[in-house]
Amino acid sequence: MIRRITTNILILLTILTLSVAFAFAAEDETKDQGSTATVRVFNRDIVTFRAPFLGVPVKERAKRTEEALQRLLAADSPGKVTRELTSQGMVIHLDNVSAFIMIPEDADSLQQETLEQSAEKAAKALQLVVKEMQEARNLKILLKATGYFVVATIILIALLKLAFRAKRWLYIRLSTLTENHAEKLEVGGESLLSRERLLMLVRRTVEFIYWAFILLMIYQWLGFVLSRFPYTRPWGERLNHHLIDLFLGFGSGILRTVPGLLAAFVIFLLAKFSVNLLKTVLDRVENGSLQLAWLAPDTVPPTRRLLSAAIWLFALVAAYPYLPGSGTEAFKGLSVLLGLMISLGASSLVNQAVSGLILMYTRPFRTGEQVTIAGTSGTVMELGLFSTHIQSAGVDMNLPNAFILGNTVHNYSRTIGDGFILEINVTIGYDTPWRQVHALLIEAAKKTPKIRQMPPPEVLQTALSDFYVNYCLACVVIRNGPTSRGDMASALHQNIQDVFNEHGIQIMSPNYISDPETPKTVPKEQWFTPPAKPAA
Repeated sequence: MIRRITTNILILLTILTLSVAFAFAAEDETKDQGSTATVRVFNRDIVTFRAPFLGVPVKERAKRTEEALQRLLAADSPGKVTRELTSQGMVIHLDNVSAFIMIPEDADSLQQETLEQSAEKAAKALQLVVKEMQEARNLKILLKATGYFVVATIILIALLKLAFRAKRWLYIRLSTLTENHAEKLEVGGESLLSRERLLMLVRRTVEFIYWAFILLMIYQWLGFVLSRFPYTRPWGERLNHHLIDLFLGFGSGILRTVPGLLAAFVIFLLAKFSVNLLKTVLDRVENGSLQLAWLAPDTVPPTRRLLSAAIWLFALVAAYPYLPGSGTEAFKGLSVLLGLMISLGASSLVNQAVSGLILMYTRPFRTGEQVTIAGTSGTVMELGLFSTHIQSAGVDMNLPNAFILGNTVHNYSRTIGDGFILEINVTIGYDTPWRQVHALLIEAAKKTPKIRQMPPPEVLQTALSDFYVNYCLACVVIRNGPTSRGDMASALHQNIQDVFNEHGIQIMSPNYISDPETPKTVPKEQWFTPPAKPAA
């Protein structure tokens, strides 16, 4: 295992070193693109030419300057760098030999530098190159740098082994804690994550921390080692500067976002306080301890949701300018994209939501009431924002709120406090006395359980058709438990058939054209013809 990890780390070191070399080479190439050219000697940038001189292009000037410096630096001389101001520009001398000339156009106008300042920087860079080339010829310095390399490598290997052991210990420790406390991560009695998934999450987290530490140590080792040798010292300095700039960028970014995040936090805190205060007031309205003329108790839930959504939306709008990145073009583009997606795809959704709000506040029905909507009858189980759930004979029906709003709602419970109205229509021929029909229908209602006797059932003659009379039996059903209109209608239909058969009266529903030879009734002795059995 350790051998395999060591091999992987060595491969990673090789790839990282080559990547650094190629990255710096590519960076150097990008500097020479365009109308400028940089003179680079011993991996150090000496001077950047920005204008041609005496008809010589900038790239040719840089090439000639590099060749001249290579010849001058190859000689074993003191390497003293001096400057001389002439009518044409600033001449840089190396050991009293002209190395290159800088003209006023070579000064960096973006940095507002003068020719004197640019020449001073170039002279210092050239002096540093001279020093590093002298160090590269010094065997003692190279041996010392090699010693630093060996010591740093030994420390790196020790840290990597220590990190590997720490990873194993941390994984075992966290796995034990996960095994002992995984069942505590529950919401509503349900486990959020299984023990296996928690162990996998712990393993991947430990692996991420381990490899992040490994990469950081290798990065530091590489920057330190490269900085020891004169030729690779610029690379090491760039690596160290990149890491420092990265952390400084993170730190300054965090510091810049702290005031905005604090303001957004205060806004959201005030929004939460307002929502909690609103909930306290609306809860009192819902339980009847507080009465408001404009708010009914059964409209409190949708009102609470609407006002809470409005408060949070206002808080989001108020906190938006303080969120990190809210002013960037990417953030603005994402906001426009989300708004476009919502506007194009949510038209039907908005229609259903608006219809639901209208139903909530006009209150054509409430939860638990018996209704008929477009031929669908049942008990209202839930009035949601987008749809309404109605249950009938154990079947749960989901009706869109826009559909309900466009149809007539028959509410059989609104006028009855603890029950609902049940209406049964039958047609009987003209040869049967209507008073007898009234009495038989009322008798059937009295035999049906859960039908209230006060007020008593009532029979109405709704139409005098060509061949029969339409009778409507209206009665009030007591709501005692989960009583549905369909179940009560079925029970009352059964009793009506028994009562009319017992008295030999034929029910003419649904249509009646002519009298049959014998009345279509069932004698009482045949009511329980097998396999039917009398009720116990």
